[in-house]
Amino acid sequence: MYKVGQYVVHPGQGVCKVEAIEDEPQATYMLMPVGGRHPMRISFPVASEGRLRPVIGRRQAEQIIGEYTELPLEELSSRSNALEEERFKTELRRGSCRDAVRIAKTFRTRIEQVKASNKRPPVAYERIFKQASERSLQELAVAMGVSEDDVVQLLKASEEDARNN
Repeated sequence: MYKVGQYVVHPGQGVCKVEAIEDEPQATYMLMPVGGRHPMRISFPVASEGRLRPVIGRRQAEQIIGEYTELPLEELSSRSNALEEERFKTELRRGSCRDAVRIAKTFRTRIEQVKASNKRPPVAYERIFKQASERSLQELAVAMGVSEDDVVQLLKASEEDARNN
């Protein structure tokens, strides 16, 4: 069971802080999403806590950032953007922070490739990239105790180090 003040990853909302645990009428976590324009308090049944997972630790976050350039890109598995989008949305809901970082990197690369050929990237690509980058930046920022902008700078520094070596 999670404790008040602890950070967890909600399958749909991303990183949330446990604000309270209510017992009546059934045991429920009261979660407040981190970030977002207008966060709303979410009630989540304690009985379903298997769908929540704790935020990764600082050491894991530093490891993911250090290995960022080595993370493999996902291959295009379907000709349908809708099927591809559904597959990655499911992976974001059920996957780890490393999965979210890998998906964001994959779609950032795909968007850059499409733009390089003077075409407009599919909306599905931009949607998946936005979701994956928000989810991964939130979790890495909370794990390291820094802002999302600081995490972006750390990822850029990791890429530059890889280019220079």
